[in-house]
Amino acid sequence: MTYRNDEDLEILSIAENDDLQVLVDYLTRDEDGDLRLTEELTSTSGYKNNRNNPNAYWQDIAAELQCFGGNTFVNFLRGGEGVTYREVLCDVCDYLNVNYNSDASISVIEMNLLCKILIKALDEMDDDQMKELIDNLDIKVNHFTKQAVIAALQMMILKTGFSPYKISVIVANAVARTLLGRGISVAGNAALTKAISVFAGPVGIALNALWLAIDIAGPAYRVTVPAVIQVAYIRAKYNSY
Repeated sequence: MTYRNDEDLEILSIAENDDLQVLVDYLTRDEDGDLRLTEELTSTSGYKNNRNNPNAYWQDIAAELQCFGGNTFVNFLRGGEGVTYREVLCDVCDYLNVNYNSDASISVIEMNLLCKILIKALDEMDDDQMKELIDNLDIKVNHFTKQAVIAALQMMILKTGFSPYKISVIVANAVARTLLGRGISVAGNAALTKAISVFAGPVGIALNALWLAIDIAGPAYRVTVPAVIQVAYIRAKYNSY
């Protein structure tokens, strides 16, 4: 397993250890918490020597993600190198039927992916949850219908009133809770914590349906989908500073 130089994954070099640990768990642990049969990360010297400091072996983490994104036989022919992060991201977007421009910046494609999952969660909300969402996010609608709320939320995103960071936190937190049984830390941000709680149930329901479809499609997506979501969150978090 060899890291392929990739500017889109260099964001991992400045990521916080807690955020990287979530990514490590996605790459190395299956749904039962056992080590994946196909993972190589835990056998690297970087992991063994810096188990509690993922930032010290971020290139090994990046290499593992690249390899999960590529065909194993093709990786062998490349000398252990996987595919670029852009290829992994676009493959995940194609699988989830995300509308995106493959020539767009990585952060824009990542946001298209996160918004797709977030808006899908709206379909799982009942009227009371929808009302709570409108109140907490101060969404302006003329008609109280699911379609009107979705349109208003999309407009809010386009006008950057609902920041990419908030969207990434809501989705990444829901994924971590669904797959790992723990969320990501947003201590000290009461408004964001409230937004997370509003979306938690509906996003969780949407994700459970998604994981079922992923299991049918193939095990690689169970790794690449949450891993890409976590990388997108790390990038949005950095860009929010």
